[in-house]
Amino acid sequence: MAGAIRRYLDHLTVERGLAPHTLEAYQRDLQRYAATLAAGGRADIGSVTTQDVADYLAGLREGDADHPPLAASSAGRAVVAVRGLHVFALAEGLAETDPARLVRPPAPPRRLPRAISIPDVERLLEAAGGGLAGPGGTNGTDGTNGTDGDGAATGTRSAGGVPAAGGGPDPRPAAAGAVRAGESPAALRDRALLELLYGTGARISEAVGLDIDDLDLAGEWRTATVPATVRLAGKGGKQRIVPVGSYARQALEAYLIRARPSLARAARHGPPSHAVFLNARGGRLTRQGAWGALHAAAARAGLPAVSPHTLRHSFATHLLDGGADVRVVQELLGHASVTTTQVYTLVTVDKLREVYAASHPRALG
Repeated sequence: MAGAIRRYLDHLTVERGLAPHTLEAYQRDLQRYAATLAAGGRADIGSVTTQDVADYLAGLREGDADHPPLAASSAGRAVVAVRGLHVFALAEGLAETDPARLVRPPAPPRRLPRAISIPDVERLLEAAGGGLAGPGGTNGTDGTNGTDGDGAATGTRSAGGVPAAGGGPDPRPAAAGAVRAGESPAALRDRALLELLYGTGARISEAVGLDIDDLDLAGEWRTATVPATVRLAGKGGKQRIVPVGSYARQALEAYLIRARPSLARAARHGPPSHAVFLNARGGRLTRQGAWGALHAAAARAGLPAVSPHTLRHSFATHLLDGGADVRVVQELLGHASVTTTQVYTLVTVDKLREVYAASHPRALG
């Protein structure tokens, strides 16, 4: 069993090109699967039965003395890893049958993506630079006189500067949301990171994985209507080029010129990092570090439970609300199937229903 798992993980690494954190999750799930089977006397992958796989799934949902019960989504991910292992074992001749073929992952409850409003996004991004100390818009942490509650971002934001329907850059005046003098390197980095997450719909792993060469803020990829772009490496190593709006571009330029050099000088050993976003020690900012920056900004803005995926959901929802075609949004998000993107259309349909019910004189009996 251990040998089959090692070969399968090597296959996922070399031939499938899965991201490191995805491989770590698969490894954890399969190690637990192997331990469960070993406890039941199944040491060889060829001896596993369908009932063994079904019992394993049931155990995931019920939990045991060492593990709490898993939600349907987590149990489903574990079963997907197990099913992939057995498909691989059958194809490689390590087993004569696929015992997991008939075991279906549990269907998680369908949840609509959570998006926050454009004013809340503006508050969050303003707070990323230390401009807010709470929901009232009090003095900032950079020595300025604070904000008026919405920060300097007083215009109308269109998905962080991404064209609402594939058009030009952010329509707001350049002064709105401008970077303030005296911001610390960390504040400039955090503002650039959050502007990029919302302005491009990037996953957090895609953002922290960016290298300098992936940015084209004024180079060969630019066009008349899209002055800046970024190359994102999505799931399975698939790359896509996404436009960067004026707000995210300005924040990135300010960070790259005024903050990143000082962070890079903090590196004590080895060659300098090529990462766009650096931590205080001059190394690549981790996903956990990016989460911390977002949580700190959300706390200053008075916004509860904001995650990096909240910004991704907001990016997609605001584009669709602005009239963007769902297939354009699919490409921007890097979804393999438009079915995945269509869940965002349900959010906008719900909004239409609310407006209709509140506005039409004969909507309610």
